[in-house]
Amino acid sequence: MIVSSVLEVRRRLDSIRREGKSIALVPTMGALHAGHARLISSAREQSDCVVVSIFVNPLQFGPNEDYQRYPRPMEKDVELCNALGVELIFAPEVGDMYSGPQLSFVEVPRLTQNLCGAFRPGHFRGVATVVLKLFNIIQPGSAFFGEKDYQQLCVIRRMVQDFNLALTIVPVPTFREPDGLALSSRNVYLNPDQRAIAPVLFRALNLAKELVDAGERNSEKVKAEPLRLLQSASGVRVEYFEIVDDEVQPVATISGPVRIASAIWIGKTRLIDNVPAR
Repeated sequence: MIVSSVLEVRRRLDSIRREGKSIALVPTMGALHAGHARLISSAREQSDCVVVSIFVNPLQFGPNEDYQRYPRPMEKDVELCNALGVELIFAPEVGDMYSGPQLSFVEVPRLTQNLCGAFRPGHFRGVATVVLKLFNIIQPGSAFFGEKDYQQLCVIRRMVQDFNLALTIVPVPTFREPDGLALSSRNVYLNPDQRAIAPVLFRALNLAKELVDAGERNSEKVKAEPLRLLQSASGVRVEYFEIVDDEVQPVATISGPVRIASAIWIGKTRLIDNVPAR
């Protein structure tokens, strides 16, 4: 079932709640792939009613980013949701989510100053704001997010903690192609030559992880060889390659669990990925 109206989705979910059923939310921007399917399947296993939101959120796109050309294959998305037993698809128009100019925003400054936040000003403000709106509209008991977007996951977790929201954030491991490339809706932008190059990102992250697991504690030494690998790949531009703690702060010396995260450009396509270490 597809619903676009905020009032209608609330009405339908109130009825489900009165039956004592648990509700899980999988927030997406559509262009669903096997990674989203894993999120939906995880939600399906842990709840009675799965809601998938499909909304390309203009607040999280910068002025020179790909909002207009972001893929919107709604028919295929609906087919996937139906195949996985999703009870309700919430697919609002921009006017449904933003009935006027948005004057209130959610900021999580410390967690958004590094990694993607340093290169996409305002992005996580847009993400946190729309996710809080979705949480208020759907009122789920749990919400499922992929670990590929690690910084986003950290931001949402902290927002839930800081605002005492009554739901559980469930992280789901990154879904990868056989060659290691993390699934992303933006992978469709890659031409065949670029797609062949793209797995170098995962190889570089794994190389760094191997160095950490082998006992190297100096972050600069850990990053040196993976950076050389990325910089030697044809057509690749490195945006960042960092080792951060659970508050997304870069660490100079590795003394506990860390996340190795990177963003690269291949042509006009931006790819992000991360792996845990230690």
